[in-house]
Amino acid sequence: MPSPRSFRPATGPLLAVALMILTPPALSGNFLVQAHTPAAARSTPLAQRLTRLAPQADPEVLRLAARALSCADPQAERLAVIDFSRPSTEERLWVFDLRQERLLFRELVSHGQGSGDAMASAFSNTPDSHQSSLGLFRTLNSYRGSNGYSLRLEGLEPGVNDLAFERAIVIHGADYVSESFIQRTGRLGRSHGCPAVRSEVAVPLIDSLKDSQYLFTYYPDPEWLRQSAFLNCPRDDRRLAMQ
Repeated sequence: MPSPRSFRPATGPLLAVALMILTPPALSGNFLVQAHTPAAARSTPLAQRLTRLAPQADPEVLRLAARALSCADPQAERLAVIDFSRPSTEERLWVFDLRQERLLFRELVSHGQGSGDAMASAFSNTPDSHQSSLGLFRTLNSYRGSNGYSLRLEGLEPGVNDLAFERAIVIHGADYVSESFIQRTGRLGRSHGCPAVRSEVAVPLIDSLKDSQYLFTYYPDPEWLRQSAFLNCPRDDRRLAMQ
């Protein structure tokens, strides 16, 4: 697994006719990943822009995330995507700055104890299940609690994740989310359903997502894919075509 997860943004100057020199990302620190795309590229469909910024991610997952976000809030500034079809030993969380066309983070993230071992396979909206939930979430406020600096989430899909706030499903840092934990156990530690991240990245990652941004969590669950209002939004195709 690639260990550096931090890059400086490209710094090439803008050229005439909205052309840009794209410089390869440079290593910088331990958690920030950035890339830059010309402003003219914003006419490109959102799914294609996400794929360009995160080529390691599954394009189909990013396409579904783009569909859900375009249905919920086409003017959103930030989007986080978690692909729970990947094992917890792989980076499976991406945070995008949609306005600046940057990939901010590419990270490990935990799933709930009730969802599985190294691989998650069971998801629910049930209190005390210790399972992760699927679907689209809106971020709320940050706070300091028993897990340190944390970010409250509002689940937007009835029956799928709308009890997230009641269940205290939040983004927070955890010492069991680390390369060393993987080396010892063959997987990340597991939460009570929260998407926990590395402790050293929790503060900047949460700050990048707090206050009415979005999180999309994916698993190829046939019922959810078929019934999600955000994945089957009747205005999706028109909105995506205009982005």
